[in-house]
Amino acid sequence: MTGILFEITFYLAAPFWLLMIFAPTWSVTTRIASSPLTVLPLLAVYTVLAVQVFPELWTAVSSPDIDTLQELAALAEGAGALWAQVIAWDLLIGQWMFLQSRKLGLSPWLMGPLLLFTILLSPFGLLVFLALRAVRRNADRPQQQRQQQQG
Repeated sequence: MTGILFEITFYLAAPFWLLMIFAPTWSVTTRIASSPLTVLPLLAVYTVLAVQVFPELWTAVSSPDIDTLQELAALAEGAGALWAQVIAWDLLIGQWMFLQSRKLGLSPWLMGPLLLFTILLSPFGLLVFLALRAVRRNADRPQQQRQQQQG
């Protein structure tokens, strides 16, 4: 059962990633990406796996050290729970990036590859997005200031 749950974890998130990457301008995509409920199936997998190793999980989070985390990750259910948590948080980060990119008017041609990069290495994808976001906001400031002076 643990192996099956581990295997399906990514596939539970994949439809939402596919929408954000391949149908970014579809109104349904924005509606779906605006909902935190997209992670509920992932959190269900996490819960099923985490309950089975709760004492080890509690030890790992209440007194974190590398050895305790390694012990948790060495258990199939522990590794599966950690994976489900990572996939859930990655999806939430991806959804936030998608929604922010729409507000900022970033091109879907730019965001598609960046979201794909985020699926694979979310901390790096988030860093790149935060840099793009800062550049975009700074580029928009002079225009906004001119509009305020004219208005």
